Amino acid sequence: MLHKTRGIVLNHIKYSETSIIVTIYTEMFGRQAYIINGVRGKKSKIKANLFQPLFLLDMEVYHKPKRDLQRAKEIQNASIFYTIPYDLKKSTIAIFIAEILYKTIQEHEPNADLFNYLFNSIQLLDFKEKGIANFHIYFLLHLTKYLGFFPDNNYSEKYSYFDLKAGNFVQIKPMHFSFLDKEPSAFLNQMLTFSDNQHENLHIHYKERIQILEKVLEYYALHNEGLSSVKSLEILKEVFH
Repeated sequence: MLHKTRGIVLNHIKYSETSIIVTIYTEMFGRQAYIINGVRGKKSKIKANLFQPLFLLDMEVYHKPKRDLQRAKEIQNASIFYTIPYDLKKSTIAIFIAEILYKTIQEHEPNADLFNYLFNSIQLLDFKEKGIANFHIYFLLHLTKYLGFFPDNNYSEKYSYFDLKAGNFVQIKPMHFSFLDKEPSAFLNQMLTFSDNQHENLHIHYKERIQILEKVLEYYALHNEGLSSVKSLEILKEVFH
């Protein structure tokens, strides 16, 4: 049976000279892998350039439960990007976010709230004209709402150290190393409370931003088994330096 669903590209690998396997987070079926044949052929109806990181798709697919590889009849853009493929910083953020999503989202069931958060956030990244330096940190923090480990934002002047293991702010420095000092903890609190427009105006120095980002990734690794290392992190650091 054919189904129509939207999808978000997470990853693709070469399968043969003309085919690829693409991992897509779909609105109807959660995470799925599709074999796309003949994408490099001149007569192919489905072109390889559709499967760049975080591309938003409209799909008509065949679906068989518990099958490792699904097949698609038709795929096209659901939303044409105006900036992400052509802006080095945005395209680097897209690669970084796609890697995080590929490693952390494993469920093969639909999650409408998660899908809508991803879809809308990716469109927002494309539309933004300024203030994208903090986007990926803000995105990752608020993604944890849907992954099940959103921090308890009990920040105050008294509780001013963020404990990554506990997932909240504490009064004194923890005995372990998985925590943020006072100043980056204050920035983290703002990221948790600001809207997606307010964080544009949050001025953080490069070194502090990298420190916060690395600690957010450590927080993910502590609370999500899928995330150990992130290959695109070093590229992100270089591009935003």
